This record gives sequence, C-alpha cells and structure tokens, in this order.
Amino acid sequence: MTAAPSDSLAGKVAIVTGGGSGIGRGCALRLAVDGAKIGVFDLDPGNAKAVADEIAAAGGEAHPVTVDVTSREQIDAGVAEIKSLYGPATILVTSAGREGFRRFLDITADQWNALVNVNLTGTFHSCQAVVRDMIEAHWGRIVTISSSSAQGGQPLMTHYSASKGGVITFTKSLALELGEFGITVNTIPPGFIITPMTERNAAKGRLGPGGLDAVVARTPVRRGGQSEDIAAACSFLCRDEASYVTGQIIGVNGGRNTTSTVF
Repeated sequence: MTAAPSDSLAGKVAIVTGGGSGIGRGCALRLAVDGAKIGVFDLDPGNAKAVADEIAAAGGEAHPVTVDVTSREQIDAGVAEIKSLYGPATILVTSAGREGFRRFLDITADQWNALVNVNLTGTFHSCQAVVRDMIEAHWGRIVTISSSSAQGGQPLMTHYSASKGGVITFTKSLALELGEFGITVNTIPPGFIITPMTERNAAKGRLGPGGLDAVVARTPVRRGGQSEDIAAACSFLCRDEASYVTGQIIGVNGGRNTTSTVF
C-alpha cells in the first residue's frame, strides 16, 4: 500500500517516536509523503537511520535521532536537535512502546514499571517537550498510539493494557487543556497490526490457538492490519482538515472491537 504524494503537510515538522520500525515507521513514511520534515526518534540508531534514509531516497527530508523515551533529557535534546535543523515541531506521533505477556501473579514491580515508563511516561515526556512550541505557533497535532487492549482488556497483558489505558485518558485530558491553543490531541488504538513485534509473538505461540490465521478469521474485514492503515488515519488527524477533531479515540482495527448481539 503506497500513498500518493501530497503537500498537505508542506512546511510542517513532525517528530515520530518509535519511528524506526512497525507502526512508527509507517507513520513517519506517510507524513513525509504528505510533505512534512521528519524527526525519526528511535531507541535503535540503525533502525532510525534506515527510515530516515528511506524517506530521503523518496525525495523527503528526515533526520534520525537515537532516543530513549523514558529519559526526559534525551527527549529534550532530540527535540532541540530537530528544531535546530528544521524549525519547531508542531506534529508529534508517539509510537514508541513495548509490550509484555505474563500472568498477573507473575508480573514483578520492575516489569510493571518498565512498561508504564515507556508506554505512558514516555508519552508524557514526548508531549511536554513539544507543546510549548505548539502553543507559540497556535497550531499543533498530537497523535498518540494506544491499543485496543486498553479498551476491552486482554488476559496476560494487565500491565500493558493498563499502561495503554493511561495513554487514552491522558490523551483526552490533554485535548481539553490544549484546545484553546489550536492544538488537537487524538489517539489511535490499533487492532491486530502485522509488525515485526506481532510476528515474533506469533512465532512464540502468544496469539492463542490457531495463531495468526485464527486472529485474522476473527477480524470482520478478514485480514490483519498493516502499518499503512494506522498511518492513513494518522495522516488525516495531522491535517488542517482535522482541526475540529480532538480528544477522540480513532480505532483502526478491522472491526475487531465491534460487538454483535446477533450471534
């Protein structure tokens, strides 16, 4: 799936955390196609550089930055680096995250904190680092990546689901606070998206009986999602046309969260 080039975000600067792989990579590539200059933030320097190079090869502008989102100092330094190159970032996509599968009684405090620090605290750090520039510009777009697991719960993932549930309520609260400054804040809770992470989980038998095929069969549209599906929604939310959309949960899940009373 390849998006057609556009200039809907021409002149904008976007930062994508976790931009080196999976959903973050898809969002970085799409926003670059839309004309934005991209700061590709990732814990893995090789992945960040690969995505930045891919954007440049397609005619866009991007700069890789090695960042651990649990470190406010690293986030601030990365934001300053992008600002010095391209100007202030007025688009932020927080895709950096980690997951974990473990029975509730086996989760240690360290494992709990590790997920919360990346998924929720990392989102807080990233947003706070860019919001002042957005307020000054009186324009901003923040898209957080949460999870459908945060909406309905997921066994063996209480720590992950809780951290992503925090992202959803954080997003709604931030939207209420920043709306008067022309800043919208929305969250995309992906459904089952085929990424390197989900492929690893499938290989380890973590998707339950039937594995990947069974998950797809339970999805109304009968396919797994792609990072481009998330990126398309992200692209819309970052545009001027989405200025009246804020504080919303934009599910991109192939209908998996839709309930039916018929069967």
